Amino acid sequence: MLSALACIVGRDLRLALRRRSDVLTTLFFFVVVVTLFPLGVGAEPALLRTMAPGVLWVAALLASMLALGRLFAPDFADGTLEQMLLSAEPLVLIVAGKVLAHWLVSGLPLVLLAPLLGVQFDLPAGSIGVLCASLLLGTPVLSLLGAIGAALTLGVRGGGVLVALLVLPLFIPVLIFGAGAVGAEASGLGVAAHFLLLGAMLAASAALAPWATAAALRVAVE
Repeated sequence: MLSALACIVGRDLRLALRRRSDVLTTLFFFVVVVTLFPLGVGAEPALLRTMAPGVLWVAALLASMLALGRLFAPDFADGTLEQMLLSAEPLVLIVAGKVLAHWLVSGLPLVLLAPLLGVQFDLPAGSIGVLCASLLLGTPVLSLLGAIGAALTLGVRGGGVLVALLVLPLFIPVLIFGAGAVGAEASGLGVAAHFLLLGAMLAASAALAPWATAAALRVAVE
């Protein structure tokens, strides 16, 4: 099963490298949204430090939503998804591999870019470290929950709008505790509670989201 998982992840990563424009669109969107805020609100350091966690987290959330459209749609369009459903490997394993590849392409780069973008908000080193840790815990949850919405709207006209309506309520707790961790660190409060809640969300999503996504894919293909 591990070899099958590695094959699925490798396949999706190779396909992503062939469609670099899609990957770069997500990263460019994240960078542009975060960069425009300091230009719009001014260069007051205290204000920038206060708004930085929310801005970075909202931009990461929107960038993750932007990438959900290519999670299953290309395989559904060319018939590959039907072959995956007929495969001897469990569909849950296939879904987990595709979600992992999706996070490696669209979520991990956001975590790596966050320290550079945090500098323009005058965030101290400690807050940047907490920001990266919260994104590292939270962005996989966004990919796992977003996969459910992407599967439910697969093949539906106007699916992008429906995905936003479905997954945004699920994303809000991740946004609150992710941005709240950075705010708690800046205020001198403990961040352990925020990280524990993000870790609990990640564990619950990793255990339940692939099963729900697999069920939604079967309904969409049928």
